Amino acid sequence: MRLKKAVAMGLGLTVAATTVLAGCGSSKDSSTTADGKANLSVFIFANDHESEIYNKMFEEYKEAHSDTINDIDVQITTQDEYSTTLTGMMTAGDLPDIFYVGPESVKEFVDNGYIENLQPYLDKAGITTEGLSAQEALNSYRYDGSQTGSGDIYALPKDASVFAYAYNKDMFDEAGIPYPDPENPYTYDEFVEVCKQFTKDTDGDGEIDQWGCGTADTFMMYQYIWSNGASFLSDDHKTVTIDTPEFKEAVQKYVDLTLTHKVTPTVEQDTSLGVYQRWLAGQEAFYACGTWDVAAFEDKETFPFNWDLCGYPTLSTGVSQTWLGTVGFCVSANSENKEIATDLVSYLSTDEEGQKELSGITTGESIQLPNITSLTEGEFLSSIESGDLAFPSNVDVFFNYLGGTDKYAGKFMETTYTPNSEWMDLFFEGFANVKNGSTTVDDYIAQVQPQMQAALDSAWADAE
Repeated sequence: MRLKKAVAMGLGLTVAATTVLAGCGSSKDSSTTADGKANLSVFIFANDHESEIYNKMFEEYKEAHSDTINDIDVQITTQDEYSTTLTGMMTAGDLPDIFYVGPESVKEFVDNGYIENLQPYLDKAGITTEGLSAQEALNSYRYDGSQTGSGDIYALPKDASVFAYAYNKDMFDEAGIPYPDPENPYTYDEFVEVCKQFTKDTDGDGEIDQWGCGTADTFMMYQYIWSNGASFLSDDHKTVTIDTPEFKEAVQKYVDLTLTHKVTPTVEQDTSLGVYQRWLAGQEAFYACGTWDVAAFEDKETFPFNWDLCGYPTLSTGVSQTWLGTVGFCVSANSENKEIATDLVSYLSTDEEGQKELSGITTGESIQLPNITSLTEGEFLSSIESGDLAFPSNVDVFFNYLGGTDKYAGKFMETTYTPNSEWMDLFFEGFANVKNGSTTVDDYIAQVQPQMQAALDSAWADAE
């Protein structure tokens, strides 16, 4: 197995908490005991498999630092709830010692006194970031007082991650269909033809109960748009560009999977049982897989099927594209325990032993790729090849997206570069009406584009 040299650009789940509110105070749970030991508080989002590993790591860290730490209060929520809860903490002036920040929020969080400059603490402790593979992600948490991308470090990247594609090998075996070629992604037409072979009524009741693929609009439409050479925004991130022919064509092909080719569940069927649940139940041949999903998909109780990675189908550019993201561990500016909190953040981001646990080298269960290049190129790949680490054999698909090839590319979502994501939310609010055939792609775009532009203009005006 070869490793594609990758400069990773981050985590698949980018924090949307960009609301800037007045006032910020120290958390009531962040304090020092009478004997001088620290009580730390942590607030993050994670899925069940991630939560299990993180809770174990926090406990191990506390035990290893029992001379300086009394307790670590860990709050873990879902991604959907994270932003709302964090905003409430900001309003109450009760931020935890450690929490997530996305690159789009660094400037606002620093300017409004929410997060601490980590550089002095990293320098004092001799903690280096030179060995990180996620240098671009790391640089997105630098801030020089006027713009991000340079200057001191205000957060350390959680991981380098990507939202790739997965397929159910058992379904391919049963149907006698060759596995997808990880080096040469399907064209859109090839993908449709393969999906049609999986879409069927398996129990003879007259209703389709197995599909070629599942699609989650807010996560899986970008791949079609970008692969068709289109984008939600202009290069300067100031103009909504969803009314171009390339954009409309890509959205139409995405919608056609449901309305014309009928290879994915309908909107009504998605309501009764989500596409993710159908994937876990073995009812879909293709579904998305983030690096954070690997442990769950490798758990036979969660997903009792054999599976592997492949590329999303390609459109006019011939390049399979998906989104990359990043989220960083930061420290509250009003934490009473900044030094030890920074050390804990480093343990989760730059420490070799910590990265071995998170990537599965020492545990056998991976929730991310290693942040450290030497680990990725060495023990991580060796553990996969030896079978000690449960991981899809086509791991190169992740690295292809992260590093880019002539067939693969990855990029940040457009919301990464805008003051908030409210303008993008408007696009998806009524999109079900397109997928169920109530309105056309052209009519919907004509309706929503001015609304999106007005929201984006407002966001930039407020930021300036």
